[in-house]
Amino acid sequence: MTMVGAVRSGRCQQNMNARAVPGFRAGTPHAQLRAPAEAGAQHPTSPQPPGFLTRATAQILALLILCFATPASAAPSPTYQARAQQLLDILATPGNETEFFAPLFLDAVPVDRWRAIAAELRARHGKPVALGAVRTESATAGQVEIRYERATVGFTLVVAPQPPGRVIGLQIVGARTADDNFDKVMADLTALPGQTALSIARLTNAGPQVIRSRNATTQMATGSSFKLYILAELARTIAAGERRWSDVIPLGPKSFSGRLMRWPDAAPMTLHSLATAMIAESDNSAADTLLLALGRDTVDAMVTASGHADPASTLPLLTTAEAFALKMPAAADLRARYAAATPDARRALLRDAAARLTAASVDIGSVAERPVAIDSIEWFASPTDSIALLDRLRSSGGDALPILAVNPGIAPADAKRWRYLGYKGGSEPGVIAMNFLGEAQDGGWYALSASWNNPAARVDEPGFVALMTRALNLLAQDAAAR
Repeated sequence: MTMVGAVRSGRCQQNMNARAVPGFRAGTPHAQLRAPAEAGAQHPTSPQPPGFLTRATAQILALLILCFATPASAAPSPTYQARAQQLLDILATPGNETEFFAPLFLDAVPVDRWRAIAAELRARHGKPVALGAVRTESATAGQVEIRYERATVGFTLVVAPQPPGRVIGLQIVGARTADDNFDKVMADLTALPGQTALSIARLTNAGPQVIRSRNATTQMATGSSFKLYILAELARTIAAGERRWSDVIPLGPKSFSGRLMRWPDAAPMTLHSLATAMIAESDNSAADTLLLALGRDTVDAMVTASGHADPASTLPLLTTAEAFALKMPAAADLRARYAAATPDARRALLRDAAARLTAASVDIGSVAERPVAIDSIEWFASPTDSIALLDRLRSSGGDALPILAVNPGIAPADAKRWRYLGYKGGSEPGVIAMNFLGEAQDGGWYALSASWNNPAARVDEPGFVALMTRALNLLAQDAAAR
């Protein structure tokens, strides 16, 4: 893409390297930078809803914000104020894109793509009707609110410092639904095809106090949410003095996908670096390395110790490579035996068939587009189980808590409603789960866990992220009113 070459130097090159994009993974929708689209479209191989940017394009646009938003005075320039007003017009009606956007922007987001994005926002939120607040961080960068008929959408807007000050960066940072409430959120959750489950609780010394719930004790496929159990066991070993975050171990067997899949075999890595990659990036190679280094049996024991109501449904915890391999057409015999077996028999099967259950036996295309065995080859937990685990991390996670907060899972402007917001989720075709641990501004602690499974079709990941963002915003609002 030509615009990449325009910024490949100095600090901008370092920032680009720091934002390397993983490929497909049984991973998690986390707060994705975009320009603009709703938060949450995470699978680079997933078909994108109309108007949503690919992740790579979105990250390049975010990079432009870093490279060009040089500090200046806090007051917006006349050019910036004019561009903010013009944003309302260009969101409402196609036309004048080449006058509004810089060529660098349009190299990444052609006019027809932009028009599809604007149309998607109108379909979701109604017509843009007014310019709202304009808050600047410099003379060329700031936050702009656009009031739609059904929501207020916030954008980061960056203009070039050189005349005529065309727009070089645009990123959606949050959307507040007008007149929203928990009843509407629960109704929208209930209307989703397939099976949904949710629990929202205030975390107290007496235990979680449920605020809202739906099918809260139902065992659901949760994708990479299982990595929270690995993190909890790692935190336990460190608190017990058995390990240190700075301990170095070799990178283990590779799995699809993530940045570490391309690293040298057995590369030395600290436990802290592996844990951060596992949680913030949902890197599967990091997760498998930690699961095997800690010992599958000890991590399985954490599942039981954390209060999981039905450990037999999910034990033993599969590595991601094993899960991918078991979903392959060639492993149909193993898959059937595994699904029908007891946990001990499953462990024996994994040992005996280890040579068949590696990343080398995986054709990732076989599981990238449609749900495969999400009712049997998965990591299962109910929202109640996940909230118990989050509560354990809250009280005894120690330095695991900052790791959980690296990627808060929702747009930055929404995450800032919380004093602390930690997140880990999981997704694959037919599955999405989101788990949040939040400290409100008044010091109260809350947890939200929700899952959506549909064995018949892919789920709408961006829509689910938007739904959970609404729930978190309402929860933060209610906490502030206490």
